[in-house]
Amino acid sequence: MNQKVTVFGAGFVGATTAQRIVERELADVMLIDAPQTGDMPKGKALDMMESACLEKFDAKIEGSVDPGACAGSDLIVITAGVARKPGMSRDDLLNINAGIVGGISENIRKHAPNAIVIVVSNPLDVMTYLGGAKTGFPKTRVMGMAGVLDSARFRCFLAMELGVSHRDVEAMVLGGHGDDMVPLVRYATCTGIKIEDLLPKDKLDAIVTRTRNGGAEIVNLLKTGSAYYAPASSVTEMVASILQDQKRVLPCACWCTGQYGIQNQFVGVPCVLGRNGVERIIELKLTAEELASLKKSAAHVAESVKKLNL
Repeated sequence: MNQKVTVFGAGFVGATTAQRIVERELADVMLIDAPQTGDMPKGKALDMMESACLEKFDAKIEGSVDPGACAGSDLIVITAGVARKPGMSRDDLLNINAGIVGGISENIRKHAPNAIVIVVSNPLDVMTYLGGAKTGFPKTRVMGMAGVLDSARFRCFLAMELGVSHRDVEAMVLGGHGDDMVPLVRYATCTGIKIEDLLPKDKLDAIVTRTRNGGAEIVNLLKTGSAYYAPASSVTEMVASILQDQKRVLPCACWCTGQYGIQNQFVGVPCVLGRNGVERIIELKLTAEELASLKKSAAHVAESVKKLNL
């Protein structure tokens, strides 16, 4: 029997994530949206199924507005919530999306008590904390998709500047999914060659800034929405590593219990993702400046978490 993934939120991020999961035949998918959306998730699911013979996949996808349809899920992705508009920060979404993510998390606890949960809704690190609190799941089974996306943007901008294949660039971004994120230039490479040996500091500084503003750049270009292609690919990378027990080392919003000097908080750090969720956190040797930046980012997340009044 195929594994089951439920995606809460049938908007651009959720639907694209569902599409990529079934096209890669990682699992069967249940696509769920709010009751007021009517038959919309069923329509999107049927549309995807009608492409199965053309895209050559046999995974199944269904749509529903019943949160109970998540029952039996091996993994659940939460993308539901309001997207950013030009001029808005991720933090501006906190109060609106907290109600949505909190309600979904309670339904997950009720209907899918054994699932692993990936939170995508913004502000991501805070919503991941909320998801962990409301589900009551072991923190290794709750995580946020942030670092994979931010690292993908970092890698993309580096490859574009170097004029090389995107496949040959490796780089990592830690910290919260916001303006305080920490792109680790020192660890970035192109086929093993240090990026610092290939690009001057001013170019690297500009790329770091562009990475931190990567989401806002897309929002400002789209005018009426936010990014969804790269976020969906990022989630799917995590889903594959978990369901197929790949043990990939990926930066995710993980529950830290003293790693990097951060206690009882979700923050973006490198981890090993496998069938049990976050199987371990990898502690890199950071410089004093890098560690200070990571702790500053974590502190910003902690201040936002306080606003939840949990």
